Amino acid sequence: MSSEPPGGGHTAPRRPTMREVARLAGVSHQTVSRYFKADGTVHADLRARIGLAVEQLDYRPNLVARAMRNRHTGRLAFLLPHGTAVSSLEMLAGAQDEAHRAGYGVEVFTLDGTSRARAERALELADSGFYEGLLALTALPLDTRRASSGTPIVVTPHYDAHMRSIGELADAQAMAEIVTGLARQGHRRFLHLAGGYEHLSALRRRDVYLETIERLGLTSHAVIDCHWLAQRAREAVHALPADSGVTAVIAANDLLAAGAISGAVARGWRVPQDLSVTGWDNSPVGAAMPPALTTVFVDHDIIGRRVARQLLATLKGETPPEENAPFTEVIWRSSTGPAR
Repeated sequence: MSSEPPGGGHTAPRRPTMREVARLAGVSHQTVSRYFKADGTVHADLRARIGLAVEQLDYRPNLVARAMRNRHTGRLAFLLPHGTAVSSLEMLAGAQDEAHRAGYGVEVFTLDGTSRARAERALELADSGFYEGLLALTALPLDTRRASSGTPIVVTPHYDAHMRSIGELADAQAMAEIVTGLARQGHRRFLHLAGGYEHLSALRRRDVYLETIERLGLTSHAVIDCHWLAQRAREAVHALPADSGVTAVIAANDLLAAGAISGAVARGWRVPQDLSVTGWDNSPVGAAMPPALTTVFVDHDIIGRRVARQLLATLKGETPPEENAPFTEVIWRSSTGPAR
């Protein structure tokens, strides 16, 4: 008769226990426990005996059980909405580095589904016992800020449910600096090539552009909705009336700016002698193309470090630091110059 369990599978080998390690090493299981906690009171010869027993038995501590006992796992969970965004990778790099400097490992999870489903997933992770704290970069209902287990959940909404920038990531004040800087170079009539308005960032860049134009007494020839498509930006510039008087095009991102330059070149205009063009995002291609693109650099790494420090302060029972240093910078390059 077969000794295999029903279904033809094999019984998984039983994992050795801490008491078996203690028995083989000739010490108490309390001493083995102190050994795994790196307790300095465990004498060197005992550490050597325990280490040898651990190796002989191939013993691995039960991290789940340890987490449930003392709540110290050295692990954090970062939560993002489902989707892709280059900025999220840069933010995570900064946040993870900050966590690692504080002695924590990090695991990243994506949340999808309804708001309730995302909140339930966050609570499930918080109550799992694996993590000392959670950092959510997307909005969650307020009642999920602290799980029933006491694990803190710090919510800093930088992305909506579709991974589109919100909060400080959608800040557009650098647009005012661009318009002001071009006005100082003699530009008086502008064109704005806008992104998709389902993105809060596109709406805010358009609004700050219009507010600054009005405040400085300048003229906006038009705002053209390009939906982040370079071809639409190219067509918009190519179709400008010869007597439009536009000397500067302000695009919502670097891709639209590249389309605008393509449209200008197609009609025989020189950039920046005939038309100045600006973008947003500081893409590597924009820096390398001729002429190099004036743009806005957003330091996502710094933002990631800030939000990580909020979680770390919460874990220590401290008030998160107030950090108001600018994280955007206008980078002036050769795609802009004095008005013709």
